[in-house]
Amino acid sequence: MTPDDAQFKRSHAYGDIAHRERKAGKIHRLIAEIRPLADCHVLEVGAGAGIISRALSRVVGAAGSVTAVDVVDERVVTDGYRFQQVADARLPFDDGCFDVVISNHVIEHVGPRPAQLVHLREIRRVLRPDGLLYLAAPNRWAIVEPHFHLPALSWLPHGLADRYVRATGRGDRYDCWPRGPQGLRALFAETGFHIMDICPAAVRLEAAQRQGPIARMLRATPDAALRRLSLLMPSLIFSASPMPEPAQAQS
Repeated sequence: MTPDDAQFKRSHAYGDIAHRERKAGKIHRLIAEIRPLADCHVLEVGAGAGIISRALSRVVGAAGSVTAVDVVDERVVTDGYRFQQVADARLPFDDGCFDVVISNHVIEHVGPRPAQLVHLREIRRVLRPDGLLYLAAPNRWAIVEPHFHLPALSWLPHGLADRYVRATGRGDRYDCWPRGPQGLRALFAETGFHIMDICPAAVRLEAAQRQGPIARMLRATPDAALRRLSLLMPSLIFSASPMPEPAQAQS
């Protein structure tokens, strides 16, 4: 997607500061279970309102940095991090210059599968060899599509989805391309990432902040069972690390 395309695209940026601050805290805690963010150089792909980038800038500290990119500038907060507008999924940074890259509900917006492959390949390129990708995306098979709030919208072929969106008065077209668990795993495999499903950790983190029988049941459910329920979860959340490049054969 180019900036010219973006002016005709429905905005999905979420500007509620309190909600985004809570989301940043969740992202931080999930990443911190794998590696600390202090002193890290972090890239957020898809700045949106800029709230998550600012929140993470407080975590990385003075020795770290946060950079954010987006194809349009819809920020409501601009301090604490660097921002660069981009033309498409390609990233204007050198190879291996970030410790952590965050792609939070972005991959479904970059375009169909070829653009999503570019998105992941570019992230892999700018990550350090020991770097970490946090990627969250809506589940295509969720009962209610989260951007247009229509039941089963993302289950449909795009032509039918466009007609559904128009018939319900929600827009001119369906401009998202979410993947199911297997489709997203296939993208990771094709772009050279080793992945870990951290949905169980995210569910436990959410359940720990709630009361009631459902929260208690989720806290007690084994990880293997939670992973089997991934088809029904509204969001898919993975951590990923670059697989080593294959060694070049010596002549």
